[in-house]
Amino acid sequence: MTYYRHDKWCGLLGAVVEVRKNGVVIRQGVVDDAMPDSSAVWIAADGLTGREIIEAAEGYQIWVEPKQLEGKHAYRMTLGALRGRPAAEGAHGVA
Repeated sequence: MTYYRHDKWCGLLGAVVEVRKNGVVIRQGVVDDAMPDSSAVWIAADGLTGREIIEAAEGYQIWVEPKQLEGKHAYRMTLGALRGRPAAEGAHGVA
């Protein structure tokens, strides 16, 4: 699996993510909520692991794996969008 760092946490509601700190995966989970300024996310409870707040100011990073979503409102996030480039530029395969 290829994961990419994603800094706009507010756009990740419902996404499965990896939480990393100092290059180490701390936790995987579903983003339950996020601050509008992307300063923090809440990772949903999973089994015995409770809901947890993750704050950017503490050095945490969020990494995602791009994938095709299902359903009539599904879309793909392009590599360009993950890297913060306009969609037209990313659509032409510019890396």
